[in-house]
Amino acid sequence: MGPLKNGNVPFLILMGAVTLLFLYLLKPFFFPLFWAAVIAGIFRPLYRRIDRILNRPSLSTLLVFLLIAVIILLPTGIVGTLVFNESVQLYGRLGPDQKNIDKGFQHLLGVIADNRLVGLFDIDQAVLIEKSAEALRSVANYIFVHLTALTQNTLALLVQFAIMLYTLFFFIRDGEKLLQTVMRFLPLGGGREKRLYHHFITTARSTLKVTLIIGGIQGALGGIVFLITDIEGALIWGLLMIIMAVVPVIGCSIIWGPAGILMLLTGHLWEGVVILASGVLVISMVDNLLRPLLLGKDVEMHPLLIFLSTLGGIILFGFSGFVIGPIITALLLAIWNMYSEFQEH
Repeated sequence: MGPLKNGNVPFLILMGAVTLLFLYLLKPFFFPLFWAAVIAGIFRPLYRRIDRILNRPSLSTLLVFLLIAVIILLPTGIVGTLVFNESVQLYGRLGPDQKNIDKGFQHLLGVIADNRLVGLFDIDQAVLIEKSAEALRSVANYIFVHLTALTQNTLALLVQFAIMLYTLFFFIRDGEKLLQTVMRFLPLGGGREKRLYHHFITTARSTLKVTLIIGGIQGALGGIVFLITDIEGALIWGLLMIIMAVVPVIGCSIIWGPAGILMLLTGHLWEGVVILASGVLVISMVDNLLRPLLLGKDVEMHPLLIFLSTLGGIILFGFSGFVIGPIITALLLAIWNMYSEFQEH
């Protein structure tokens, strides 16, 4: 009789303690392991097709790995390099002292305050400049601190990226064995382990598909519009729109909306009209038209749940949360459905 059948409580406590200790040991590598698991799960069907032809797991994995590098890693590296260079320049312009920024911003606020439309609201220009400059200093300090952390943690980011690549190779090649091992230790019965894994991969794939396609199109369109209207840093703004596209409903309108209004208030009428018209009629329509088509029936989740889980995931887990949040919610719904089925039987 094994220790579990004998009800060996000390053994169970020891097993739980060692398991928790092992998970704590892996805590620093959570995000690299998570992204390796997601990418491997998405590309495993392709790996199986290639391996059926070659019947050489390592070579098949290498071919898939090279394809991932071309599709994902190379473009990400190029864009990341451009953004990093822009960030370093911004870092140099900001610094810990915002006197020059305050002067420029006060001039901009003065132009806005003199606008006839703004004059209708009888706003105290001195108070507006003081409060806005204070807000700007807070934003500038936030950017300065995070850019400092980014430049200081470059080595750590590279190490985590290398861990993700190394793990990804084995997750692609040995993913089936690893999955079977995990399922053996989670005997839920009735094929529930595979159903949970299916929900994990389906939600991750759908979320990434929607984000990359919709966000990429919206960011490209927004960057082109900003370039046409001669807004400085169109590349950075376009990338920010791609990032903001992960948030349902709000999306990248939080970028082009204020930009268009600011253009109108500062007297750049045609630029403001072009930005707002393009945002409403083109950029936003991309989300409205493509999101239902791309999601389809893959993610059977209410839009409110998608919105809250995405925002909650980003707040708790950072940028990776736009995938982690919906995955947690999808797994929760799947488990509750299983519970309902169990109750019915």
